[in-house]
Amino acid sequence: MPSDPAAPSPLAAPAPLGSPVLLGPPRKRLDTRQAVNLKPAVALEVDTRSHPLSSPRVLPVRSDLAALFPWGGLRRGGTVAVRGSSALLLALLAESSARGSWSAVVGLPDLGVLAAAELGVAVDRLALVPRPGVDAASVVAALLDGFDVVAVATPRIGAAHARRLSARARSRGAVLIPFGSWPGADLELTCVRGRWSGLGAGHGSLAARQVDVQARGRGAAARPRHASFTLQGGLPTPCLTPPVVEHMFETGS
Repeated sequence: MPSDPAAPSPLAAPAPLGSPVLLGPPRKRLDTRQAVNLKPAVALEVDTRSHPLSSPRVLPVRSDLAALFPWGGLRRGGTVAVRGSSALLLALLAESSARGSWSAVVGLPDLGVLAAAELGVAVDRLALVPRPGVDAASVVAALLDGFDVVAVATPRIGAAHARRLSARARSRGAVLIPFGSWPGADLELTCVRGRWSGLGAGHGSLAARQVDVQARGRGAAARPRHASFTLQGGLPTPCLTPPVVEHMFETGS
């Protein structure tokens, strides 16, 4: 595979399917032929060597979310499932991306980039794979090799592949965030209640959304936790030029 130290940014024009793609400030160069065109069981076996873990071991989250984590944030190598709110998923990406981490979101075609920006996500370090095709597990496996945080909608990921992907996240020092149930997740965050404020009696506008989130998990996260906070609104709106977000691995459904 050719080596090009002057490879373009991952947020430039998408590379053709099957060509080398440089992901993030890269830990390594990826060959998407290994990640997309192979069968899932084969693709998950590709390049299982560990790489040196980047510092810090725990990626930061918003201060109002930190109490839900026994480690105070997103632990590298961990799997944190999110249920009930895509806004909660985006909020988990905000602080780490603002501090330089790269994130990818797979299988959420309705994800709003403007909503991500308003929740504090650095969209110039966000890659979207809205429709990964039937081989979503292989796409996620490739992204775990190059991104700090990878979120994925779960309907197309079976239990066996889910466990393999969690193992791959551990070996690569990445954080895996499934949106939905996930077998063996270290921690599961569930948005159990949400309410908007700002509307009066027939007038006004939506101003803020207060949510209640429950956390449960295993090991150090076995003790249930609960937090109530303002998830949307009440935060400074970022001043951004229209973002250019790359859609990679478009293989059809």
